[in-house]
Amino acid sequence: MTRLTPWLSATALGLALASCSATDNNATNTTPTLDVSNDSFNTEGMWMPEQLPELGPRLEALGLELPVESLTQLTEFPMNAVISLGGCTASFVSPQGLVATNHHCAYGSIQYNSTEDNDLLANGFYAETFNDELQAAPGSRVYVTEDVIDVTQTIRSALTADMTGFERNQAIENAEKSIVAECETTDGYRCNVYSYYGGLQYYLLKQMEIRDVRLVYAPASSIGKFGGDIDNWMWPRHTGDFSFYRAYVGVDGKPADFSEDNVPYQPKHHLQVATQGPSEHDFVMVAGYPGSTNRYRTALEVENQFNWYYPTMQKVLADWSATIGEAAGEGTDAELKYASQVAGLNNYAKNFMGMMEGYARSDLLQRKLKLETDLQAWIDADVQRTEQYATSLNDLSTLISEDSLNQERDFALNYMARSSLLGAANTLVRLAHENQKPNEERTQGYQERDLPRIEAGLQRINRRYDQAVDKAVWMFFVQNYLALPADQRVADFDSFFGLTGTASDSDILAAKLDEMYATSQFEDTDTRVALMNATPEELAASDEPFVQLAVALFDFRMAREEEARERSGLYSALRPRYMQMLIDFYGEQGLPVYPDANSTLRVTYGVVKGYTPPAGSFSEAADGNDGVDSYVPFTTLKGITAKYTGEDPFDSPALQLEQIEAKHYGRYYDEALDSVAVNYLSTVDTTGGNSGSPTMNGKGEFIGLLFDGTYDSINADWDFTSSTRSIHVDVSYMLWVMEHVDNTERLLDEMNIPRD
Repeated sequence: MTRLTPWLSATALGLALASCSATDNNATNTTPTLDVSNDSFNTEGMWMPEQLPELGPRLEALGLELPVESLTQLTEFPMNAVISLGGCTASFVSPQGLVATNHHCAYGSIQYNSTEDNDLLANGFYAETFNDELQAAPGSRVYVTEDVIDVTQTIRSALTADMTGFERNQAIENAEKSIVAECETTDGYRCNVYSYYGGLQYYLLKQMEIRDVRLVYAPASSIGKFGGDIDNWMWPRHTGDFSFYRAYVGVDGKPADFSEDNVPYQPKHHLQVATQGPSEHDFVMVAGYPGSTNRYRTALEVENQFNWYYPTMQKVLADWSATIGEAAGEGTDAELKYASQVAGLNNYAKNFMGMMEGYARSDLLQRKLKLETDLQAWIDADVQRTEQYATSLNDLSTLISEDSLNQERDFALNYMARSSLLGAANTLVRLAHENQKPNEERTQGYQERDLPRIEAGLQRINRRYDQAVDKAVWMFFVQNYLALPADQRVADFDSFFGLTGTASDSDILAAKLDEMYATSQFEDTDTRVALMNATPEELAASDEPFVQLAVALFDFRMAREEEARERSGLYSALRPRYMQMLIDFYGEQGLPVYPDANSTLRVTYGVVKGYTPPAGSFSEAADGNDGVDSYVPFTTLKGITAKYTGEDPFDSPALQLEQIEAKHYGRYYDEALDSVAVNYLSTVDTTGGNSGSPTMNGKGEFIGLLFDGTYDSINADWDFTSSTRSIHVDVSYMLWVMEHVDNTERLLDEMNIPRD
């Protein structure tokens, strides 16, 4: 393994791509000059920190005051303060391990600690002392990235050209496990290997894993989720999407499991919280862990995603959410248990709807097709390129087409048994088989390093489980399976339930499920956890109905996994060749390629700026402006009272409304806005996983949290445009709520915030 050096040559760094942005279709053969008015060119890209020195002149011209080289040092300010929660981003904002993130990122922990008698979602939570801070949901983690190491050659040396897809996939996994095992010899660290450019390059991330995470403060949902699903992805927005955790370690300063003896973690660096947010046109940057983007997918993939996957899943997600709502009932403990899941389902359903609408009014597919035509012409124009890339496009397209033929079957099989209890049983049966192997030979996800995660998953089921809801969701999904042709059905599944392939199957299955849930002991947490050390033979002899079904389906599940590994291995051979072709193609034009997001640390930058909704967009129609008026980049406290109805999701705490009415703005008053800023728009390039990312000014000061994108930006995972905007909660609003509504004096003092 070699230490990560400046990433690629200047011709392998990415700016905006013609395949992704309409503004770059006429790229010349020279490196473009800076034009700060062209947002889609100058602010596109989720950059690895090591790439940023190449962008120094652009960053400085926009307003970066820190030395750009400082952004490449992961153990120094400010990057050392940016952390991952494993699905969301966060940051240290005090010397005592205080962590700022989104309300929706802490939602699961707020919900986990809520009961019918003490609903923290509705009422909010504030720990007045360290002793009052609550354990976050089981499995909650804080990850501090300390090193990024290039391991490409180590992975590639394990591969040969004559491998099958399965063999290739297995060789990559074995190499990754070996690298990770060596990295994790240091106690308290979590290491993972990530692929970039579809497997063209591999990097190891070494992260300190803090296991004791506690909930410190969360405003009421009427602030943290103001506007709810109605305002989700929309602008103007007035959501106080922020909460605070704290990271704890042992008295020796090292990561430890929860203990009352643990002490607050003292990060090497933390972000200084500013008392005022940005102004229009100010430079902003966001550091975080964006989940995934698809900027380099082929035309075939784009067409299938938008014409089949998104329409299919959008309806499924909406119906899934409705099924939970009907089974749980309003105002019940079950509704509270599923609140976090329902919020996620509704979020994705709206996201997918926006994806489809954005795609319908875009020329994304046409640009993808043109790119592939241009690529083929570029290949054919040179003998060496022809030898290297002649079949690259066709080979990848063939594989993609084959997969699309089975997608409806695969969807039904993947969701045919959607149950929390069966999911736990499947995990335990697989774990029992993996435990028979030496640790280094076990499949990723079932090694000794993964046991705490598995146990935490088994423990937290009950706080997010209700029998009636679980059964209803299973019956909802199984209908797709029952509609499959006989030759696509699963014999072991049908045999277990006594299904006959007739119209009566639904009733037969429902009766069997009633019996299983009535006799099961699997709703007991201790019963589930106790089986983590069971052998395959012991589980096979179990009379627990969910374990019996998991045992019956084990061979089927393993066969499906082997098939998936074969396909994944084939893609791991073809996708890197396609990406290398793109890098070479754009390199000749002075437009190199940045990697798609992959849940690793990235930095993106931009300016605070409003926008005009694209013609024909949902935002334009909803606003009634016919594309004439532009959205201003800020919302204020005035908008909260204007939207207030007294009913969810446009309710507000009484004290908040009183303070707004009395114009008790304090030091957070913005003269230009004649109020306090609540949310703002910027041109930074972000996606899911960036939620909770600190927004910083040119000095590296904390000026807010990124929490969403606009409805007109939903397609940014595929296509960054001049109207792409991210939404941030302004630090002024965060502090105003903390001081004037929730009276969180202890935290304000801790963050060194002077008060009125």
